[in-house]
Amino acid sequence: MFDRAAETYDNVGVDLFRPVADLLLTELAPQPGEHALDVGCGRGAVLFPLARALGPTGRAVGIDLAPRMVAATAADAAVAGLDVDVRVDDAQEPALDEAPFDLIASSLVLFFLPDPATALTAWRALLAPGGRVGISTFADHSPAWRVVDAVFAPYLPQQMADPRTQAAASPFGSDEGVEALFRGAGFTDVRTVSTTLPVRFEDKDQWYAWTWSVGQRRMWESVPEEHHAAVRAAAYERLDDCLDDDGRIGFDQGIRLTLATR
Repeated sequence: MFDRAAETYDNVGVDLFRPVADLLLTELAPQPGEHALDVGCGRGAVLFPLARALGPTGRAVGIDLAPRMVAATAADAAVAGLDVDVRVDDAQEPALDEAPFDLIASSLVLFFLPDPATALTAWRALLAPGGRVGISTFADHSPAWRVVDAVFAPYLPQQMADPRTQAAASPFGSDEGVEALFRGAGFTDVRTVSTTLPVRFEDKDQWYAWTWSVGQRRMWESVPEEHHAAVRAAAYERLDDCLDDDGRIGFDQGIRLTLATR
């Protein structure tokens, strides 16, 4: 799915991934000369500013499971003149010979993995003693937005969990749940930083394009083609209840940063 989204991923004029990346890097405070890994690098929202912060004496490695995403990000890095190593690898069980790393960042990735606890254990093994890790995950979001997303509910497989879930059964439903994953993997100094980001769209069509360009694309791909027009019309009608004070369509998305040390 992320291969199919690679061309437009984080590239339709909607700010979410980059502001989240900026918040995460502020907390991780990468230093010149450090050796750092971005797990699930996507189109470089974390990787590129990370590489700039590390400077010419540091090294930034980015991994992603989607080959087309990796190819597009490597091409973008070349155009930007950034010396980064981008490769295809599995976030849950990365096969990297460059360890140890001083820093591991992973933005809006961990909740997609089949076994997040196994992934965190693997990441800890890649860190130098005293090395630090930071991830971002979704917290709560505007109630009106859940009403919009409900148009997909009849078509979604039961196992397709929403990464923004607040379900008590999910470790990603609370700060404490995510922190417990880190402690279970052996990390120390575990802490949470929370904030809320406004996500806004110029119009309903930009919202539609955005949903196809991110992980929500899998919701559309679960809807039979003959039902797409009706689902889109239902979503557009509900978007009328998602206007801010300036009349722009959007929602407020809670963001959770979880930081820890090896």
